[in-house]
Amino acid sequence: MNIEIISIAKKERSIYDPLYKELQMMISRFAKVEDIELFNKDVTKAHTISPEASQAAYTKLFEPHISKGFNVILHPDGKIVDSYEFSKLLDGKIAIKFFIGGAYGFEESFLKRGDSVISLGNITMSHKIAKAVLLEQIYRGFSILSNHPYHK
Repeated sequence: MNIEIISIAKKERSIYDPLYKELQMMISRFAKVEDIELFNKDVTKAHTISPEASQAAYTKLFEPHISKGFNVILHPDGKIVDSYEFSKLLDGKIAIKFFIGGAYGFEESFLKRGDSVISLGNITMSHKIAKAVLLEQIYRGFSILSNHPYHK
């Protein structure tokens, strides 16, 4: 399986990088993970204008990446799923893309393009923490599907 995690983020070193690498290594026995971070001057400018302008900038940046395959959008108003429900998102897929937006979430038109819109919970977290949680849930999901004891 191929997994892409596409997020609004400046490409810079992070204290979370070792954690990401560790989780990606754990997942590698099940799938290949590609981490794609997108950010440009339009996003920076939009953040100074309004939440709606920011959402539009995110959509424009993500537009080339949403495609055939299974697209999962992480959004605060998405369905809250437990680890077992999350594992079902992974089951039987050849390719899956996860989209992590910026501070203002996504436009409704972008959300409609996803195959699934989920939330990681009711708390607010930075995109860097959300990525770590997502990677851990991907590993946990594969563990559930393969009946590995990690998830217990």
